[in-house]
Amino acid sequence: MRSAPAPLPFDIATSSTTVFGALLAAARLHGAGKQILEDHERQPLTYKRLILGSLVLGHKLSHHAKRSEAVGVLLPTANGMAVTVLGLNAFGRVAALLNYTAGLRNLRAALATGTIRTLVTSRRFVAAAKLEDVVAGLADFEVAPGRKLAIVYLEDVRASIGGLDKARGLARSLYADRLHSRHGLRPDQPAVILFTSGTEGAPKGVVLSNRNLVANARQIYTHAQGMLSPADTVLNPLPMFHSFGLTAATLMPLLSGMRTVLYPSPLHYKQVPELVAKTSATVLFATDTFMQGYARSAGEGELKSVRYVVAGAERVKDQTRATWAKLGAIVLEGYGATECSPVLACNLPTSNGPGTVGPLLPGIEARLDAVDGIAGAGKLSVRGPNVMLGYMLADKPGVVVPPEGGWHDTGDIVAFDDADRVAIKGRVKRFAKLGGEMISLAAVEGLVSEVWPEHNHVVVSVPDPRKGEHLVLITERSDAARDPLLAKAREAGVPELWVPRQIMAVAAIPLLGSGKVDFPAAIQLARAERTVAP
Repeated sequence: MRSAPAPLPFDIATSSTTVFGALLAAARLHGAGKQILEDHERQPLTYKRLILGSLVLGHKLSHHAKRSEAVGVLLPTANGMAVTVLGLNAFGRVAALLNYTAGLRNLRAALATGTIRTLVTSRRFVAAAKLEDVVAGLADFEVAPGRKLAIVYLEDVRASIGGLDKARGLARSLYADRLHSRHGLRPDQPAVILFTSGTEGAPKGVVLSNRNLVANARQIYTHAQGMLSPADTVLNPLPMFHSFGLTAATLMPLLSGMRTVLYPSPLHYKQVPELVAKTSATVLFATDTFMQGYARSAGEGELKSVRYVVAGAERVKDQTRATWAKLGAIVLEGYGATECSPVLACNLPTSNGPGTVGPLLPGIEARLDAVDGIAGAGKLSVRGPNVMLGYMLADKPGVVVPPEGGWHDTGDIVAFDDADRVAIKGRVKRFAKLGGEMISLAAVEGLVSEVWPEHNHVVVSVPDPRKGEHLVLITERSDAARDPLLAKAREAGVPELWVPRQIMAVAAIPLLGSGKVDFPAAIQLARAERTVAP
């Protein structure tokens, strides 16, 4: 097994600032009058207006929470979300970004874990997303003895902003650096809290510092030198409660001078390509599932401006890659973890290896630990300026538990190829032991995708009274059967053991709000199904 490559050089000093401080620096570098941010409503903001809006809103929101206190944010990917996060950062409050698809139980658990007493949302968004019952349940949640969650609506805040507030905001923008240094947070203090899905117990809070976020934005742009430039337009339809949508697809372009276009839902397969065409977006961030949907639904020529699609969260299928190649775009598959802000590796146009997620970003140390039964690969741990401050846990609310020695255990089994690109073999939890052999469920999914590349699939293992466990294929292919899989296994020279014994056809693979497969939900489906294929 090859050892992990040495980290590429990275000047950590460039990350010794806050998120808002980095935004101010970007405005100085690229020009305060540059149009930098817009959303589906097509009302562009220059750096100057973005900074001014963040200062005005941030000052208003600062009255609802103490310095360094976490403030819950329940908003879609739109200008209002970006201004809220930046405004909270400008005035030293921590943005706790909540997953509005998580359900009332998980949202309440997140509030308790993060010791969140105030929530910022929007009536318009709540109505559009049909979250009235969820928000009503949150409003009734007791965050401290005798104190219920305070809900602040952006519509009310905006209505309270008068001419004097705007004048003060304009004055503050003239000395924003000094104001921020007085009211803001230090680089190594928390900037945001993101929450895990809670599918394996109570949600964990992932606490990312200002330095973590700025470092990862800088690492991504440094890694992509020659590929991205301030002349690019980035389109981001991903939720910001997921770090891929927050750091890679929003903060990175904003801090690097790239025009950034936000869209509130990645599931609007017709509207996203239309917005690509209207904005002439050159870079799109997405997952494999979303990429398939956009390519199928796009009108003639709507995606022609896209040069690169940066993909993460799930493995990119060869069919997806080929479809986008016909549209004139290069798919660059990457890899990361929320705990790492999130990006750890990404393919580049000059080193694009299908089946890999590219080389590690500069400044990231890697360590591979041996895993019993798995040869030629190891469990990946990483360390670097982008690795989280730590977790907040349900049994220690509000307390940050740092990673030991600064190392984060990703739980992923990986290998490095001859070009130092990372090849993911699967998660430790996504290996099954059948007949004494360790089998990667991700590898089995790859085999299935070769047979039916136009459909989505997931493979899970469930207990078996005779053999310990067996594999179940959950697929969107309605007529899926074992025989074509057995033939492909023989052709590929892999054991018949790899072919799932049980096949379930479903209308749609269960997904999390981030676009990732909801594995616990898939396992539940498989356990509920008793029909085993012969």
